[in-house]
Amino acid sequence: MSEKQLLNVTEGSTLGNVEIAPEVIEVIAGIAVSEVAGVASMRGNFASGVVERLGKKNHGKGVKVELAEDGISIDAYVVMDFGISIPDTAKKIQDNTSQALKNMTALEIKEMNVHIVGIQMEGKEEEPETEEV
Repeated sequence: MSEKQLLNVTEGSTLGNVEIAPEVIEVIAGIAVSEVAGVASMRGNFASGVVERLGKKNHGKGVKVELAEDGISIDAYVVMDFGISIPDTAKKIQDNTSQALKNMTALEIKEMNVHIVGIQMEGKEEEPETEEV
């Protein structure tokens, strides 16, 4: 891919063009998804895991954006908390992401697919050690 794919959001403006890179949409969607209660984490790849361990947060991780002639398609790959309603949480993810993109970029998304790739079980609480007197 020799040329970078950009989304032109201002047509017919006399001041110039505003173009948004798909990576920007990924970051906005990633932040919107992670804000929803019940989302434990987002799926990333090995490289993003290593980068996060070094201290840099990758906000676009777990989100895939496809730009097409008929609109924007977003796929979010999430790990949910145990005990929450998956359909309700997935709907909140779709609504929150759509609203965030509309507010920040004035773009409408064609489809928002939520892929549940895992369930985060609650960690076992360790019993406090008691000192013998």
